[in-house]
This record gives sequence, C-alpha cells and structure tokens, in this order.
Amino acid sequence: MFCDGCGAAVQPGQGFCSRCGKPVVGPVTALQPRRSRVQEHVHLLGILWLAISAMNTIGGVVLYIVANTLMAHLHEMGAPEAPTAFLRPLLSVVAIFILAKAACGFIAGWGLLQREPWARVIALVLGFLSLFNIPFGTAVGVYTLWVLLPVQSQEEYDALVAARAA
Repeated sequence: MFCDGCGAAVQPGQGFCSRCGKPVVGPVTALQPRRSRVQEHVHLLGILWLAISAMNTIGGVVLYIVANTLMAHLHEMGAPEAPTAFLRPLLSVVAIFILAKAACGFIAGWGLLQREPWARVIALVLGFLSLFNIPFGTAVGVYTLWVLLPVQSQEEYDALVAARAA
C-alpha cells in the first residue's frame, strides 16, 4: 500500500507515513504478486484442447464410418460408380487427418496440464491450424495464440516448467 499524501510505500501495521507523517487510514495489506497470463490460463487451455480434441475424434470417427459404409454401398442403391469411387477414399483420408489432429490435440492438452516443455510448441501449431475450424476451433485457436504466442509467454511457460521440475 502507498501513502495517499506523498505516494511513499507504507508497511503493514504502520500507523503513519514515514515520509510525510500523514496518518494511514484503513487496514494496510501487503500486495500479493500478480499471476502471469500463462500461469492463469494454461490449465484452462489444456482442458479446452482435450475437449476440442474429443469433438474432433467424434467427427473423424463418424466421417470414417460414413465413408466406408454408406459410400461403399451407394452404387448398390443405384448411384453411379464414379462419384462413390472418388468420394470414399477422399472422405477416408480427410477422416484420418481429423483423427491425427485430434490425437495431437490430446497430446497438447495433456502436455499443457502437465507443464511439459514441448507442449507450448505443439499447442501453438495446433492453434494456427484450428483457426480454420469455425466456430469452436477458431475460438480455441485464438485463445491459444493469445495466451502462448507473446514473447514473454515463452519465459513465463519456461518458469512454470522449471517450477514443476523442482
């Protein structure tokens, strides 16, 4: 706390300002150090990456099942062979990419929760990739970049990793 007369620092329990002598009114409390942005948000960010990865996993599994069941039997229902022959492998590959991204998201979320040194980089890469997944992926991507991208975030995250290791 500071004196409202001259601005000098006032210690807890001090009745008068040591510089100007003005009486200190009200309780004097010590200021607690403010937590950094990374320290405040990294736990929530890890949980969000686990949640968005679970949603991606569900979507990837459903797409893979549709590609390999419905598309495989469309020509039996009277659909031309050419579109189903093209769509089945295309949708299967897209589903595999979605599942791979979900696996990386699970790894990043777990790493952020455990304060692993490599998790920040993986989360940043996934954050950039998720910007195209409207609306939830974009929100998590922007939040990831806001928390982990600034220059001081590297130092703050390294301090969290070092504190966990100690």
